[in-house]
Amino acid sequence: MLTAFVLIQAEPAKIAQIAQTIANLPNVAEVYSVTGDFDIIAVLRLAEYEHLAEVVPESLARIDGIRRTNTILAFRRYSAQDLKAAWDIGVA
Repeated sequence: MLTAFVLIQAEPAKIAQIAQTIANLPNVAEVYSVTGDFDIIAVLRLAEYEHLAEVVPESLARIDGIRRTNTILAFRRYSAQDLKAAWDIGVA
């Protein structure tokens, strides 16, 4: 399973509409409106790397009002349990 984070700059008046449209796309797990240089972050969960091209440039980036995207791929996922185990190493 591949996880990708797509950072999106959008036209301000269309942020809510764009976020809802993205949330309805296949392979989109979560969508957030955020502060900073980007307006929206979409979390994608994909079975294969090749599906990324279908979701981002061929679908998501073509939504009216999206100005720019920046995609970040995750190497590894850490949970609270993983982090707790890492800190417990060597503790008696």
